[in-house]
Amino acid sequence: MADQQLIDLIAQALAVCAESGALPACEVEIALEQPPKPEMGDFSCNVALRMSAEAKMKPRDVAQAIIDALPDCPVVDRCEIAGPGFINFYLSPTWLQDAVRDVLLLGERYGTSDEGAGRKVQVEFVSANPVGPLHVGNARGGPFGDTVASLLTATGYEVEREYLLNDGPDNTQFVLFGHSIQVRVHELIGEDREMPENGYKGEYVIDFARELLQLHGEEKLAAIPDDRAGHDEMALLAEEVVVAHIRETLATLGIEYQSWFSERKLFEAGTVDAKIEDLRERGVVYEKDGALWLRTTQFGDEEDRVLVRSTGARTYLMTDLAYIDDKLARGFEHCIYVWGPDHAAQVPSVQAGLAAAGVDPGVTEFIIHQVVRLTEGGEIVKMSKRAGKIVTLRQLIEEVGVTRFFLLSRSVDAHLDFDLDLARQESDENPVYYVQYAHARISSILREAHAQGLATDDVQEADLSLLQHPDELRLMRWMADYPGEVLDAANRRAPHRIAHLSRDLAATFHQFYGTCRVIDRDAPELSRARLALVSATRIVLANILGLLGISAPETM
Repeated sequence: MADQQLIDLIAQALAVCAESGALPACEVEIALEQPPKPEMGDFSCNVALRMSAEAKMKPRDVAQAIIDALPDCPVVDRCEIAGPGFINFYLSPTWLQDAVRDVLLLGERYGTSDEGAGRKVQVEFVSANPVGPLHVGNARGGPFGDTVASLLTATGYEVEREYLLNDGPDNTQFVLFGHSIQVRVHELIGEDREMPENGYKGEYVIDFARELLQLHGEEKLAAIPDDRAGHDEMALLAEEVVVAHIRETLATLGIEYQSWFSERKLFEAGTVDAKIEDLRERGVVYEKDGALWLRTTQFGDEEDRVLVRSTGARTYLMTDLAYIDDKLARGFEHCIYVWGPDHAAQVPSVQAGLAAAGVDPGVTEFIIHQVVRLTEGGEIVKMSKRAGKIVTLRQLIEEVGVTRFFLLSRSVDAHLDFDLDLARQESDENPVYYVQYAHARISSILREAHAQGLATDDVQEADLSLLQHPDELRLMRWMADYPGEVLDAANRRAPHRIAHLSRDLAATFHQFYGTCRVIDRDAPELSRARLALVSATRIVLANILGLLGISAPETM
């Protein structure tokens, strides 16, 4: 990547200057930016301005010393000092040509790196309580977490996707769902039962109850006692049905998990009890009002937190700490959690709890995604899971098709309005259609070239120096920048940057195609070079769409 090569060259120049005494040795970050105008160069660096005070020299003099010490490099054509001391780098056209050739050579591997060096990372996302179908409000984390995992894989990490099933015996919502299911089961067999206060009343509960009757039969379900233990038993039976629906829905979005982890295992394996004993031995817990408390205020939390209630029920924090122990025991070096906004307040307590337990909080990373609102005809579509007024994710997929792009189109720390009307459109106004159409158009161009007898399988040998049009150079620059953009998006946990990139690349290609004739039998060498560029563009588009989990159609 040209940008990293330049950073290395500048670092070498600074080392030479420090050794010769031309500049003092000092710690300084070397960062590159793209100038606002092409005539100002390909990259610009402000390191001279940042060093001038410590060097006690004018920034332009610092810049000149750096330029004089730069090693020879075929990538750099020339350097210029601009303004108060910026160094502008003009790169040789060969670096653009090399980028295109790299794309053609590496194919789907173009853009990948070994930044992660095989470190084991787990991304846990969605993990909605298994108490009903997924809806848009809690499913934004699905495409986001899945794409973060894809980005980390592309940058060399060993990644596992995990879904946590919140089915622990102390999960009151899970037990309440089991109670609600039990009421519906008895209603279906002709027995009236009273729905619990705040019970789950949606039509989907009736559907799940009907499925349970088909799977287990009336006799077995009717025999389950109407008490907490019975409600828990019913919830566990219903979980199998609910999780099957969740799996199917997420698979429709292209999301496959390597691990479906049951929270109940933490209790059955004794992990929760072992964690409580560990915290007691560390002296970071105390008893008050019959409950067990963790001294989280000693580790940065605003108040101490309950671990075990006076009833004996373990809190979410208690199971979270045991769950992290289990992850670390499985060999993960870094654990990423993608949580909804309703869990944001838990993060400081979990991190304080880790510190209290002698675990580096840095092994965890919490990403909070904001809510999604559906809009239709300019109006917000309201929904409530318990009342049954929901738009399920499956319904959304069936109605508008591809939803991942829209769910990834904004940074997760911003609210997202999902425009149903826009998602239904098959036009350039629909961003995913626009991007997919670019890939399909390129596929059509290559098919036409082949039909006209132009070779499209040996374009690596094309004379790319013939590509001099500004729109050709812009597209080639795009190829060169892409690996760095993937790494940046991975490090920032920013899939929305990849979504924006896909639209930018599609727009860059469409502009190129409007000004540069690709298939031209009167200029075979230029045509061959442009076919090479077009082929490379298709590869990168497909790679981007692959990271986003979206198909790259060859016809539309």
